[in-house]
Amino acid sequence: MNRRIIITDDGSSTLYVPGLDEHYHSVHGAMRESMHVFIGNGLNRVEKNPIAVLEVGFGTGLNACLTLEMLKRSSRGVYYESWEKYPLTNAEYEELNYTSLDGVDESLYRSITGAPWNHEFRVYPDGILKKIEADFLNFTSPRYFDLVYFDAFGPDCQPDLWTAEVFNSIGIRQLPGSILTTYSVKGLVRRNLAEAGYQVEKVPGPKGKREITVAIKK
Repeated sequence: MNRRIIITDDGSSTLYVPGLDEHYHSVHGAMRESMHVFIGNGLNRVEKNPIAVLEVGFGTGLNACLTLEMLKRSSRGVYYESWEKYPLTNAEYEELNYTSLDGVDESLYRSITGAPWNHEFRVYPDGILKKIEADFLNFTSPRYFDLVYFDAFGPDCQPDLWTAEVFNSIGIRQLPGSILTTYSVKGLVRRNLAEAGYQVEKVPGPKGKREITVAIKK
């Protein structure tokens, strides 16, 4: 996949895919979006310890790094599973500027992005990361997840990932009260989440996006 690096409005980098006309993060701020959508409206809502997190779209590894760093600092255990069909190359990870930004631990980021695919990797004593190189349409897991980061490319670009069937495959691995958070507020997305058994809420978004979606499993 052809990708090129751009700098977003908050100074953090992201990737642009010309063939899809899609960015990996908001051009208004990659770090800002991750912190608002996934940390602020996801991780900060779940107090469970240990916590199980499922991510759809490992991408640049930014969400994983921010999450694992916060959990490590607060001495919380985690199993973090992230699916990605098109992993970045080591060179692409090196070109991203996250390790020069406040709030990103350089050694942790390099450890996470360098971790082997399809194997559990111990990031810290109570922190396990498993990156899965596969199409999320084939998702299956024996685990229940307290929190889901749904960070695939947008529904116009990857409509097959935003269906009620996909959300149901996630929902059966979430107990009532568990959370799914995503940047998209498209009507079809919200309807499909509701059909899959979620209570769907629109909450204020980060700069450049009026609203985002938080879905709570019924």
